[in-house]
Amino acid sequence: MTKDTVGEFEHQVLLATLRLKAEAYTTSIVLELTERAGREVAPAAVHIALARLEENGFISSQIRHGPGRGGFRERRYVTVTARGLNVLRVSRRRLLGLWEGLEPLLERN
Repeated sequence: MTKDTVGEFEHQVLLATLRLKAEAYTTSIVLELTERAGREVAPAAVHIALARLEENGFISSQIRHGPGRGGFRERRYVTVTARGLNVLRVSRRRLLGLWEGLEPLLERN
C-alpha cells in the first residue's frame, strides 16, 4: 500500500528532483539540497529517500549512461510523477495555510 504524504526530507528531495528536471540523480540532488536548503546531506540518505519515493509512486527512474570517473558510467536518473506533483501541491497548500498570519509573530521575537 502506498502513502499519500511524505516526510520533510522526502519533501525536500522531491522539490530538488523537480527543480533539476532531467538532470536529477543522487549526486545532483545532494548538491542541490546543500546549496538551496543549506544542509549537509549524505548521498546514502538521498538514495534511501529516492527508493521510498519510487516505491510510493512519487518518482520514476531510468538508468542512463553519463560521464563518470574513468569513462562513462550508468546513473539512475529520476523524475517526479503526476502522483509526486500532486503530493507536492497538497503539501504546499497545507503548509501555506498553516503559515498564514504567523509572520508578525515570528518577526517579533
